[in-house]
Amino acid sequence: MPISCLPGHKLYAFAKDDDTFMGILCSTFHETWALGMCSKHGAGNDLRYTPSTTFETYAFPEGLTPDIPADDYVDDPRAEKIAQAAAALNRLRENWLTPPDLVNRVPEVGAGYAERLIPIDNKAARELKKRTLTNLYNARPAWLDHAHMKLDEAVAEAYGWGDDWRDGKLTDEEILARLFRLNQERAAEQGKA
Repeated sequence: MPISCLPGHKLYAFAKDDDTFMGILCSTFHETWALGMCSKHGAGNDLRYTPSTTFETYAFPEGLTPDIPADDYVDDPRAEKIAQAAAALNRLRENWLTPPDLVNRVPEVGAGYAERLIPIDNKAARELKKRTLTNLYNARPAWLDHAHMKLDEAVAEAYGWGDDWRDGKLTDEEILARLFRLNQERAAEQGKA
């Protein structure tokens, strides 16, 4: 993010450059936990992701927790599968958000910055304004669902729940119950340490 940007107080950034980590956070498992644990804010009871109640209490798959450097699990087959599915999801979303037929990629003057994406013309600029993640997820095309299903299966397997996921046994309630049990088991282990 450019230094001139000042993120709002509701923006949380995770300083990890890791497709496995991103994949776990984009999975149904984390989403279900987040919806169950988030706080509500304002007159409309808007859902609010909070690090203390949502992120810090989320039970990541064993061996793939945020405190472990990505280099330590890069060769773990579970991490590889999640990373591949997450990278594919990200590529598909980026291709939809900024398709090559609508943008020119202009290198930045300063090293280390991402390329600037410049609309090829005014018509492209108007189309790009409609291409937001919100609009994409509201439309929920089949390719997006398919990419999320692959990611969710990879994350389920990382937990050891792959068969139950494929058999449709992991309802939101079951996911929350299993994640809560993991959370409680890990909290008890830390209390003993």
